[in-house]
Amino acid sequence: MHDAPGIEFVVEDVDFELSDAADLTEWIERVAAVHEHKIVQLTYIFCSDEYLHKVNVEYLDHDTYTDVITFDNADDADIIEGDVFISVDRIRENAETHHVSFRDELHRVMIHGVLHLLGYKDKDLLSQTAMRKKEDDCLSLRTF
Repeated sequence: MHDAPGIEFVVEDVDFELSDAADLTEWIERVAAVHEHKIVQLTYIFCSDEYLHKVNVEYLDHDTYTDVITFDNADDADIIEGDVFISVDRIRENAETHHVSFRDELHRVMIHGVLHLLGYKDKDLLSQTAMRKKEDDCLSLRTF
């Protein structure tokens, strides 16, 4: 796939190809810049439901399926350094359920991971609502 300084896209255990990696890299860097953060290392791992379920059980002790898990590896507050695991299976299902395109749902979940790395939370209804608004704001910054 496409690697840029600081951003890497990896596929594990699923048949998936990211068609707009260069545009995505630019967009994600723009979102980080708007939030006054620098991307040091951001790795997206696109995987299957089963792969992500194993990560969830092993590292977070959660025996559930999910669309995204974000690990923040940054030591400083103004940098982004982390891993974002995304279940391609879950994205497909969620896109269908919410009547949106696979592409838009994928981008929403990708930026959701970045928002976590920027410090946004989504544990309660109020913060979930704020997170959805931030996702929409970030999605509006796409130029492709």
